[in-house]
Amino acid sequence: MRIVVLGATGPTGRELTGQALAAGHQVTAVARRADGLPPRAGLTTVAADVTVPGALDAAVEGSDAVVSALGAAPGRRPVGVYSAGVRNAAGAMARHGVKRLVAVGSSVTDPAWRPSGAFFFNHVLDPYVNRVIARTAHEDIRRMEAVLAAGGLDWTVARPSGLFDHPVVTDFQVAENSGDGVFTARADLAAAMLRELAEGRFVRKAMGVVTTEVRPSIPRLIWREATRKR
Repeated sequence: MRIVVLGATGPTGRELTGQALAAGHQVTAVARRADGLPPRAGLTTVAADVTVPGALDAAVEGSDAVVSALGAAPGRRPVGVYSAGVRNAAGAMARHGVKRLVAVGSSVTDPAWRPSGAFFFNHVLDPYVNRVIARTAHEDIRRMEAVLAAGGLDWTVARPSGLFDHPVVTDFQVAENSGDGVFTARADLAAAMLRELAEGRFVRKAMGVVTTEVRPSIPRLIWREATRKR
């Protein structure tokens, strides 16, 4: 499969790119600084600003699917990369006859998401971290979901919980809308997105992805995500 990865130099984008290449796919990695990715067989890099209309046509032409790993660091400043990037990707896909798109979203956008057995998270961390510090990012993810719902693509929004780094794919769980869990390893998120491209279980739906076999340190996770360069 010929896959375009948006946000390919970010932490989830790198995981997606690596797993897709390892599975034998041809990957076009798109990022503003795409030349930061090391050369690999099957990899093409395209430097582009996804928020600029028309900037993705060259990358999308001739592809079979687009996966979006676009993201923004937590903060209170305005965020628009999710919705603008997917809107411009959808335009390029329409012009080149590409229908399938899987995009990273967030479990926070499901109003019913409340992980079971997670009192501290549900009543302390989630209201402050997700609903205050990262509010503008989640508002833009909702705009992205609205763009997809109003369009004609065969889309899936992959909704992780708190993202963390883990070296291998685990026996992750998926569910419609959101998963019952607090954390999602990026390796699991990437594996779930690539599997969804092949299986199409959640076309025009949201897919929750959760990791249950391993758990990160919450203070270390918050610090790492708050200080990570995007």
